[in-house]
Amino acid sequence: MNLLWTWLVDPAHWQGDDGIPVRIAEHLAYSGVTLLLAAAIGVPLGLWVGHTGRGRVLVVNLVNGMRSVPTLGLLFVAVLVVGPLLAGDIAFVVPAIFVLVVLAVPPILAGAYAGVEGVDPGARDAARGMGMRPLEVLAKVEVPCALPLIFSGLRSAALQVVATATLAASVSLGGLGRFLIDGQAYRDYGQMAGGALLVAVLAMLVDLVLAGVQRVAVSPGLAPVPTSRRTGRLSRLVPTTT
Repeated sequence: MNLLWTWLVDPAHWQGDDGIPVRIAEHLAYSGVTLLLAAAIGVPLGLWVGHTGRGRVLVVNLVNGMRSVPTLGLLFVAVLVVGPLLAGDIAFVVPAIFVLVVLAVPPILAGAYAGVEGVDPGARDAARGMGMRPLEVLAKVEVPCALPLIFSGLRSAALQVVATATLAASVSLGGLGRFLIDGQAYRDYGQMAGGALLVAVLAMLVDLVLAGVQRVAVSPGLAPVPTSRRTGRLSRLVPTTT
């Protein structure tokens, strides 16, 4: 703990191109690009499968298969295959982002698919009875009702990506993983512990931000009711006997 505290409060570690603020910015850049790409792939595909009911078996197998991929091994393979085709830092950035996208797509896709599939059939029937077309049912009924699970998938993916983006440092990139790799190389355990702590704190902050966005975006009627409040409501509805 003393080594950790000494490393964190050292002003030299908060300045320069390899300082903590720069590494955090790099880490957030990798994670942000990854989440945008993964959401662009996983959300539409999950909505389509949940809405049409097609390709369910394929999606389940795809999600399970992508979750079982060894991230570090895939990263080195991607660098060896794609790296020679590109020049400069982009030769390492593209493979790293690709691997992180592979990691992030499954929870996002599963959340979108499960959210739409779990919509009350009565709500769909009511929308069709009002003359809504299939795309209108999806946009105005299914997606709003599925938002809690969609956000759940996004938050799960964000936590995994922020934690795993440290692997980018293993192929000479930046981010908070740089502190782990360099600390291990020089046996600087304070630096390693500080890097790990910063990754954990950053992951929690990202999750809190997404939780705030979810709170604003999701209709209050779809928000889960706390157990204590739910119990209180039931107690008021159920008559007591003596």
